[in-house]
Order: sequence, then C-alpha cells, then structure tokens
Amino acid sequence: MEPNSLPTEVILTHPCQQLGRVQLDWTPQPGNYLDFEGKTYAVLERRHKYQLRAGRYRLHNIILYVQSAQRPSEKSLVAGRWVVGDATCSYNAQSEIMRCAVNPNGPCDSCRFYENLTV
Repeated sequence: MEPNSLPTEVILTHPCQQLGRVQLDWTPQPGNYLDFEGKTYAVLERRHKYQLRAGRYRLHNIILYVQSAQRPSEKSLVAGRWVVGDATCSYNAQSEIMRCAVNPNGPCDSCRFYENLTV
C-alpha cells in the first residue's frame, strides 16, 4: 500500500450492493465523481472506520456510498466550489449533485425556464 493511499470500499446505494474495494490517493467528497471498473458514479456519502493502535485511533478505511451517474458537461464555480449547471440561472440548485428542480437533466443553455439572476 502506498503511504498516501486510502483503502476504500465502494457501495452502490440502490440496489444496495458492494461494488468492490479500491486504493485511492485522494479523499472523495460527496458530490465528486468516481470512475470504478469502467463506470462513473456520483459520491453521495462518505464514512470512516477507525482502528485503535498503540493508544491512538487511526483511519482504517473509507466507505463510499455511490449511485450510477454521468459526469455533467456544465459546471460553474461558485464561492470556491463547483456546482452542476449554469449558476447564473435563478433555478440553479447551487449543488454538486443536482442541477435544478425544473430541468434536472439539463442542458442549461437551451432550457426554456432559464432566468438570469439579478444581483
């Protein structure tokens, strides 16, 4: 195991099943996308497991709960984080996972509900 790699268990949320294990050299956050065994998944939740060794708790592994997804083609940078879709629209959810309520699958550029935010 590499010094900065994290043993990670990947679990599909629906239907609930373990997809496998992988060594990651980055810490996935909810909203990130993970390519695993040729498929793309959106990370919904991350949990940690710790072990007590020599009187200290150390991170033992990470569990990722994921769902099958496609990487969004549209992203906007808002306050230092990436959100899905065009953040200038008043219907944008400002979320890493969901674009908006009226057109969740997009695209934003041809959406008939687009309303520019007035600041």
